[in-house]
Formats: sequence, structure tokens, C-alpha cells
Amino acid sequence: MRGHVLLTVFTLCMLCSGAKAQLNPNIYAKSCPYLVPIVRRQVMNALKADTRMAASLIRLHFHDCFVNGCDASVLLDGDDSEKLAIPNLNSARGFDVIDTIKAAVEYACPGVVSCADILTLAARDSVVLSGGPQWRVALGRKDGLVANQSSANNLPSPFEPLDAITAKFVAVGLNAADVVALSGAHTFGQAKCDVFSNRLFNFDGAGSPDATLETTLLSDLRTVCPAGGSGNQTAPLDRNSTYAFDNNYFKNLLEGKGLLSSDQILFSSDLAVNTTKRLVEAYSRSQYLFFRDFTRSMIKMGGITNLVNGSSGEVRKNCRVINN
Repeated sequence: MRGHVLLTVFTLCMLCSGAKAQLNPNIYAKSCPYLVPIVRRQVMNALKADTRMAASLIRLHFHDCFVNGCDASVLLDGDDSEKLAIPNLNSARGFDVIDTIKAAVEYACPGVVSCADILTLAARDSVVLSGGPQWRVALGRKDGLVANQSSANNLPSPFEPLDAITAKFVAVGLNAADVVALSGAHTFGQAKCDVFSNRLFNFDGAGSPDATLETTLLSDLRTVCPAGGSGNQTAPLDRNSTYAFDNNYFKNLLEGKGLLSSDQILFSSDLAVNTTKRLVEAYSRSQYLFFRDFTRSMIKMGGITNLVNGSSGEVRKNCRVINN
């Protein structure tokens, strides 16, 4: 596809070398040789049924990796389920899609591939099938045995300032450049009024909207999310190309058209001047550069794990529950 970046195996291994244990894109070459096309086919079917699912699957992967590492803990049901955490409750989607993919993979090679690896592959395929870059996914994760609802309640928030968000990225081995590149995933998908309506009416506590929000977009969003209205209505994160993975997200930020406060602060906040603003500008000019850095950041994030082959963990038969 035009503008795609295919990372070499050498680059992949170099980027994964900082992980606590080595992952390998070829680990299932013999034990499950058709894994990649099986996952790709199921993600393609899911996107045909619901185009929004692409953004939902990559968000699910992000929310998994930031809690306990990329161990599929976000998929577990139960009283301490991360699904019940505030950032996920009534907003995290795609669990049924992962169930479907898992069933197809189990049919082909039972007991071999972890749910964590399946989720990582599904996130990659969601990007590729939406017009974004291709990269080889390092594999070999194990599924965690416990969820962590309290940590899930501390995921990076759209209401936080840039320094707080960056600190949460640094805590899991990422950095400010990864904040910008990974935020570019907001080039597709939707967000509920609940997570941005605070910008529309009384952002400063004196009855004024967020001054960094472009006036035409402000007016449109007030129609979608009127004062006192339902917080469950949604608006596109990138109205220029709602379902396409491209660099329009960054072009929007230059025009004050970032939907979430956590988006717009990458360009408009005082802290951004010496940290993230220049990278936003660079990505707005070069989709190639954005795609290159996005793949690197996705690989780094996919390496956040304590569970690998030979370590504690398991390959779940059902992604929603640990094995008996």
C-alpha cells in the first residue's frame, strides 16, 4: 500500500531488545504456520461488519499493555476485571471479536497461541486494513493469570495534562516521542461526549470553552453534545478521515481541531513547545515519518511484558478465563 513502512527483521529485533525477554516473530512458524492469515481474515470480517472495530481493537491492545504488560489481562472476566475499570466500562469494545479469532486459531492449532499474541496481531491488522503501515509482530507472550482493575483505573486519561500523561508512558518504558506517535492512532475511531464535553462550555471554570478548540468545530460539537445531553453520543476523533489510518490527525491539531484535550495539548499547551509540538508538526507534513515512528512505538509497546515462554503465565483456552 502507498506510503507503507515494512520494518526489517533486524530492526524489529533491535527494537525488541529492551523487552524483559526476547520475543520472536517466527515463534509459531512450525507450531501454527497459518496464524497470521487466520487472524488477518477474522479481523477483515470484523471490519466489514463494523468499521469502527479497527480503532476499538487497537485501543484494547493499548489498554492491555499499559496494565500488567501485554498479557491479555484486559480480556479476563470477573469481579476484578479490567473491563469494569472506569476507562473501559461501557467503552472498551472488541471482546467478542477476539473470542472469534481465538476460536479460529484454536481450531487450527489448539493450545499453542496466547490470547495476548492474538490481540497484538489483531491490533496490527486493524491498522493495516485501515490504510496504515505494516510491520512484523514479535510473538511469544503468555497470558496473565490475574486482572488488575486498580491499575486499569490509572490509564492515561484524556483529562490529564501532558506531563502527567508522559509520566505514565515513561513508567512503562516509553517516552514523550511515543506519546505523540501512539496518539496518532486517534486518526480513526469515535469518542463519547463524556470524554470531551468538558471543553465545550465551562473548560476554565468561568463559563468559557477551551480556547484552543477551533470555533467551527466547537459549534458542531455543541450540537452533538448539548449541555445536559447524553454523554454517550459519539463524535469522530478525526472528521476528515474517520475510518482511515493516515496523518490527518496531526494536521487537525495544527488547526485546533483535536477532539480530546489530551490530543490538542500535544500542540497547543505551554509544555508542548519544548517537548511534543515539533513532532506534531513533522508528522503533519510527512505521513511516511509518522508511519515509521508509529510502527516503532507499537513494537516498543508490544514489548511491555513480564510473561514470555518459560515464565509464569499460560496459553488460555478461553480468553475470558484462566485455565482450570
